[in-house]
Amino acid sequence: MDLPERWIVGVDIGGTNLVVGLVPARGGNPFGLRTQRTLSAEGPEAVVARVVDMVVGVLADFEAEGGSKGVVDGLGIGCPGPLDRTSGVVVTTPNLGWTRFPVRDRIAEAVDLPAALDNDANCAVLGEWWQGAGKGSRVLVGLTLGTGVGGGIVIDGRIFHGVGDVAGEIGHMTVDLDGRPCKCGNLGCLEAYASGPNIAARAVEGLEFGASSILPDLVEGMLSDVTAETISRAAVQGDAYALSVMRETAEYLGAGIANVMNLLNPDTVVIAGGVTQAGEHLFAPLQEVVRKRAFASAVDRCRIVPAALPGTAGVVGAAAVFKQQDTGGL
Repeated sequence: MDLPERWIVGVDIGGTNLVVGLVPARGGNPFGLRTQRTLSAEGPEAVVARVVDMVVGVLADFEAEGGSKGVVDGLGIGCPGPLDRTSGVVVTTPNLGWTRFPVRDRIAEAVDLPAALDNDANCAVLGEWWQGAGKGSRVLVGLTLGTGVGGGIVIDGRIFHGVGDVAGEIGHMTVDLDGRPCKCGNLGCLEAYASGPNIAARAVEGLEFGASSILPDLVEGMLSDVTAETISRAAVQGDAYALSVMRETAEYLGAGIANVMNLLNPDTVVIAGGVTQAGEHLFAPLQEVVRKRAFASAVDRCRIVPAALPGTAGVVGAAAVFKQQDTGGL
């Protein structure tokens, strides 16, 4: 290990999982990655306690390899929002159930490191811009299909936040005026159709109405165990019903991405999440929908690609957020 190297702790707080790792400040693979379930129902203090234990564990592993906390500049935290970056407070999180919680300072004080906070999807997209599939992009839009549908916009290497830190909430654009309920309280949000749990819910509804599929066999009859990844596996195996769920998912995602293309004219759209394991079974119909709905001049200049940092983009991007706050650049 290069001892003079500077490092930054990256913390990714997701609706389902927590991920912590130590990221080289100059960029590179994270060290000492640790993952735990978020268990958000236990409340924010319990989640923060787990995050702190994970950070302490990563730093202990680092020191066991000959490193020192003295070369760790700080930590970046990605957390679902909306949030207030200046105060470090989560305003509200539909997928965690937190309200007005000072997550940044709780973690920073516990581990005695300076910290920066940003939206978890923003962090993932910035991570892809810095080290992944969006490297070199001028205008990058990213979607993270996890517990919810997160979004982020990076323009010239900087996250676009808007005036209230809520820019990029692509998952909460309306794609059906009278559609499925979303955890945010609205109806017909993209998230209500394209998040991992909602892709699974739509598939299970069809199975319960008698659709023929290998999906029940893949989960040994436990339909509650069906996930977006399960559906992706079935689609890759040629299951007609799973492929139809993928096509429907592509319709909703394609409509959302076409809206973003016409609004922002990006050169790259990156999509992250287990559903991308379906490969061309998702991306081919998605591209077709986008071509139908967006201006050709926008489509021709934009590539739509899967994320290159599955599982680590949030950690890498959270570290990048701290580095930009600390030094002004990447």
